[in-house]
Amino acid sequence: MAGGLAGLNAGVTAAAVVYAALVLAFTASARWLGRIYVTAPIAFVIAGAVISAVTSSPTADTAGEIRAVAEVTLALILFHDAAQVRPRQIDADRGLVLRLLLVGLPLTVVIGFLAARVVFPAMPVMVAVLLAAALAPTDAGLGAATVLNPVVPVRVRRALNVESGLNDGLITPVVLFAIAAAAGEEGLRTGITVLQGVIDLGVGVVLGAVVGAGGGLLLGWSRRRDLSTQSTRSLGVLVLPILAYCLVALIGGNSFVAAFVAGTAFTAAASWVDDEESALDRTEGLSELLGFAVWLVFGLAALPLIRDQIGWREMLFAVLSLTVFRMVPVALSLVGSGMRGRTVAFIGWFGPRGLASVVFALLAVEDLEVDDSLREAIATIAMTVLLSVILHGLTADVFATRYGAWIDRERPAAETAPATEPRARRSLVPWRQHRS
Repeated sequence: MAGGLAGLNAGVTAAAVVYAALVLAFTASARWLGRIYVTAPIAFVIAGAVISAVTSSPTADTAGEIRAVAEVTLALILFHDAAQVRPRQIDADRGLVLRLLLVGLPLTVVIGFLAARVVFPAMPVMVAVLLAAALAPTDAGLGAATVLNPVVPVRVRRALNVESGLNDGLITPVVLFAIAAAAGEEGLRTGITVLQGVIDLGVGVVLGAVVGAGGGLLLGWSRRRDLSTQSTRSLGVLVLPILAYCLVALIGGNSFVAAFVAGTAFTAAASWVDDEESALDRTEGLSELLGFAVWLVFGLAALPLIRDQIGWREMLFAVLSLTVFRMVPVALSLVGSGMRGRTVAFIGWFGPRGLASVVFALLAVEDLEVDDSLREAIATIAMTVLLSVILHGLTADVFATRYGAWIDRERPAAETAPATEPRARRSLVPWRQHRS
């Protein structure tokens, strides 16, 4: 055993020790940290920034390991989020969710792209598309006190949860297309790249559906015949996104889309999951644990990046991304929904940018030549996510409590309509909402 460990890269071994110690420290103090509004992302980003201040930043030697962790994390998140959204449980909210996804999400990308062309006039078109798309998906985990707080109407919490669960998967093809197109040199080369991207997308959709539906049916069959246990079925569910991702990577296709479609197909085929919700606990736990690692790496990279790269343009775009680029599309998408203005503002503000944006940035750095324009885009993504981690983490509980008090006084009909309670996802439950 000692010989095996000695064979590992010393830097990787040391990083694993530090990471494990930080996870242990956080899990031992999570309830206390929640009392002072310190969420898991805040804690690990701060830890990474502190480490970055006293040590060197990650080097090219560790880039492969960082990307591997980031890709596995995103694949698990895409599968888990898609698998949690069961259409039969959100019938009453379908119109609200579709408004946010089919109107609000595209508008966010379009407004972000147009603003990028103005704020960064020298930025190439496809890098501007990459920037806008990478900052479009939301992460409900950063505002867990919102989606878990019972004073917020169930319908509003469900809409935020489902939107966050689906928008990262829907935007992934756009991000990967932008990266592929930006990598193409010009003319025919770009056309070939785009065509290949469409083919890869199709391969990912087909194989993801086969793996997800096939896995759900197989595990359901074994459950009915008492051939498996609840514990082993949860292990089987855990390997489905890995199987979909790796199989499509071997054949040649869009692995992230495959993981997302696998989650959607799994939940469509596995009706037994409604009676066995613990089946998704392992995917949630592993994606959460890997998410800690991504936040730590983000903290390591963010401090030197902000110190060396952030200027007024990046800061302006980051602030606009968290406010105007999110809140205006949400307001437009909810016209005619019956939602009151305070609710529209609440939903608009709680669109945190999180793990998906970080992973998209890591993929862009790995796949594209790092020039001045890409540095601007990555620095802007980093600044936006950092502001979101802090601002949404600090305001989630306070704003949710105030909004809940208003709901209790006014009892608006659209907001208080019956809805299915959302499950917690990718976050440690804040102490105010979970005292057991």
